[in-house]
Amino acid sequence: MEPRNRRLDDFILSLTKKRRPRVLFLGTASGDSKNYVGRFMRAFKAPRATPRALELFRMEELRETPRDIILAHDIVYVGGGSTANMLAVWRLHGIDRALRDAWRRGIVLCGVSAGAICWFENGLTDSFGRPLRELNDGLGLLRGSMCPHFGSGGRSIRFGESDRRSRYLRSVATQKLPAGWAADDGAAIHFVGDDVREVVTSRAGPRAFRVERHGARVVETELPSRAL
Repeated sequence: MEPRNRRLDDFILSLTKKRRPRVLFLGTASGDSKNYVGRFMRAFKAPRATPRALELFRMEELRETPRDIILAHDIVYVGGGSTANMLAVWRLHGIDRALRDAWRRGIVLCGVSAGAICWFENGLTDSFGRPLRELNDGLGLLRGSMCPHFGSGGRSIRFGESDRRSRYLRSVATQKLPAGWAADDGAAIHFVGDDVREVVTSRAGPRAFRVERHGARVVETELPSRAL
């Protein structure tokens, strides 16, 4: 989302404590867009990391099972796009089960937009167009709901979406979504297991929140963060 700012990506790489981590890109949500895959491969090229893309829309090119490919990597990085379509394709090919095994083994799981929503039980998605709708069949590795693009982090970023915050708060208030987490563009919530370790940001300005319903009110609690 910030091509000239690699701080969040560098943070993710550092979690492996390896000199050249093996990073796997899942671009399923974008239909394995060649442009998206190409940008990822360039961003994580050697000597920074060893990148690979698992393209489920080109299964005929695979010589290994998707599960074996996933479990052979240090990091799985999930791209943005249609969360609902991505989850459907993943379940068809058993990617959901493979990712759960990867999580249990301590492989770093991360992503942006759809790649942030998917790890949770619930989320807010534009997979069905506008208005935004609740999605209630995420992978469920993490409890509750997730809302990316909550704000632009104090800057006009092209993926910022002004209706995300109001819609998410309304969904939690009406109990269409359970309590959860929200992150501005440029903010990342780092979980270890299902506990929050910290919030890191690519620059000053982005924030992350815990969003909960208390009686008739929805409360946004800003989480402490560390600018990288």
